Amino acid sequence: MDKQQHTIGTPLSPSAIKVMLLGSGELGKEVIIALQRLGVETIAVDRYANAPGHQVAHRAHVINMADGRALRELIMQEQPDLVVPEIEAIATDELVAIEYEGLARVTPTARAAQLTMNREGIRCLAAETLSLVTSPYAFANSLEELNVAIENGIGYPCIVKPVMSSSGKGQSKIDSSTDVETAWNYAASGSRVDQGRVIVEGFIPFDYEITQLTVRAMNAAGEVETHFCESIGHVQVNGDYVESWQPQPMSTVALQRSREIAQKITENLGGLGIFGVELFIKGDEVWFSEVSPRPHDTGMVTMCTQIQNEFELHARAILGLPVDTRSHSPGASAVIYGQMDAQDIAFTNVDEALRVPNSDLRLFGKPESFVRRRMGVALATGVDINEARERAKQVANKVVPIKN
Repeated sequence: MDKQQHTIGTPLSPSAIKVMLLGSGELGKEVIIALQRLGVETIAVDRYANAPGHQVAHRAHVINMADGRALRELIMQEQPDLVVPEIEAIATDELVAIEYEGLARVTPTARAAQLTMNREGIRCLAAETLSLVTSPYAFANSLEELNVAIENGIGYPCIVKPVMSSSGKGQSKIDSSTDVETAWNYAASGSRVDQGRVIVEGFIPFDYEITQLTVRAMNAAGEVETHFCESIGHVQVNGDYVESWQPQPMSTVALQRSREIAQKITENLGGLGIFGVELFIKGDEVWFSEVSPRPHDTGMVTMCTQIQNEFELHARAILGLPVDTRSHSPGASAVIYGQMDAQDIAFTNVDEALRVPNSDLRLFGKPESFVRRRMGVALATGVDINEARERAKQVANKVVPIKN
């Protein structure tokens, strides 16, 4: 950045630090709010109008972020100090060029955005370069190649995913050869960018899976330090998070191994900010799954559990400010779905939902609902995670979406 990281000016003035969010859904919205509380000028970009982040940013734009030319033109127009990718479907090659040319700093780095956008890139980095333990895997460019990969080593059951997608889109578990073609077609439909390539992974009979939120931030000596939040347990359905809680009980050995893996992958990716490192756990064994160089959907639980939630941690870290990853209470989150395909839906029974003890919720304000689209999240704390989970699910179940 041209401006010193520890100096923050006034929004909408020549002294402002300007941050552009590429992707302005519910996660981007919370990052924007955290940045604005620190006096940062924010620019929200998404592929559709009136996205959640559009509703709170200083300025909003609608473009196809996978279009490198359109992306460059917008960055040239706005001249942000920082560009913060919040989704995978971005022209990351263009971001690499923009960063190289010094037009803006990409956080955590353009390389991190490029590698993690593509499951092939990040899996090869983790397994082959860093020698992290992962599930067995192979890549396929056709239905025939997928069948061969499964029959020649991956075996059943297995998981098929597009190499480029997000939030579980296009992901399926297959148990026999009769499921392969359906899984291939579903993966193609769920891919955001490249519909011709999938990753197939051997199924790990894990006890549970976690997100290890990992923060790279500057210390008082101007050096990058790695900080860890308490591990987050979560339930996924078809690769999409539906419930999370913090902290996840786990052995000392498994926790140490999880953090060693998280530190190794995030140090390689570099830069500043928060990373969501997904891991499979069985007893003391730990397998690397994926990493997102940004706030993680399962980490929305930190809005009720931590002194600084994951969005505040990300905002502080990318600005070079100190962070605090301590928790203050066990808590949980549960997704509120749209339950219908409709525009401009409303939500009833919110008053009853918020009568659940120690509860809160976020309604994202998305202009269009789908049956399985995440439209809000319920939050709750408790004396332990079991009480918190029960309360969060109560809140989510009480909120009723209706056609307006």
